[in-house]
Amino acid sequence: MSFFGELYLRSTLPFLSAETTEREVAYLERAFQSLALPGPIVDLGCGHGRHAAPLNTRGALAGRILGLELDALSLRERLPGFPVVRADLRSLPFRPGSLAGAYAWYSTLFVFSDEEHVALLREVARGLRPGGLLVLHTVPRGRLESAPQASFSGRLPDGSLLEEQSRFDAVRGRDEATRRLTLPDGRVLSGRYAIRYYRLEELTQLLESTGFSVDWVHGGLEGEPPSESSVDLIVGARVRPA
Repeated sequence: MSFFGELYLRSTLPFLSAETTEREVAYLERAFQSLALPGPIVDLGCGHGRHAAPLNTRGALAGRILGLELDALSLRERLPGFPVVRADLRSLPFRPGSLAGAYAWYSTLFVFSDEEHVALLREVARGLRPGGLLVLHTVPRGRLESAPQASFSGRLPDGSLLEEQSRFDAVRGRDEATRRLTLPDGRVLSGRYAIRYYRLEELTQLLESTGFSVDWVHGGLEGEPPSESSVDLIVGARVRPA
C-alpha cells in the first residue's frame, strides 16, 4: 500500500499535539506576515490541514491560504476553513507567477529522488512571483548521522499498535523505514518510506540551482540560529527575478 495514505494519517496524528501545531502556526504567520505580494500562499502537502485551517481563518494570513494535497483520505477528513486542490507536488496546477508564497513542513518535499527534488523545486519557483517566499521545514542531517538506526513499538491512544524500524544511509543521505500499524479492528496497515536529508550547504545549493536565494536559516520555532542541538532546520528562500 502507499505509505502516504491511511497508514501515515492514522499513525502520525496522535503525535501532533495542539501545542506543537500552535507554535508552528505562529512561526509561519511571522514568516509570511510582511509578504506584500498579491496572491495565495500554498500549503504544499497540507494533509488534513492542521496548519492551513488556523492560518486561513485568523490573524495576518486569513483568507490567503490554499491547501494542496494528493491523498484522498486526508482531504476527506481535513479540517474546515480553507480551500484545497488535489494535485501531485511534482506537477503543480498553478499558472506561472500566480502565487505569493508556499510552505512545506516535515520534509514533505524530500520524499522523492534527487532528480525529482530538482524538478519539484523548479515547479514551485515557476508558480511563485519574483520575490515570492518558500519556507521549508526539515530535520538537521546531523541528528540522523548521530543515531542512524531507530525503532519504535507502542500503543496509540485508540489502542492501535505502531511498530517502526528505520536506518539512515549516510552515503545517500536517505533515511529508509518500514512502518506497521495494527488497528483496533484487526486491520494491518504497512508500508515503506524514505526521506532525503540534505546538509545545509547542499540544501542551499539545491535551492539556488532551482531559482531561489536563501533569505534565512533557523534552528527552531523561535527563530534561533542552527546549532548542534537543533531539532529543526527551517529555511526561507525567495524566487530570484528572471
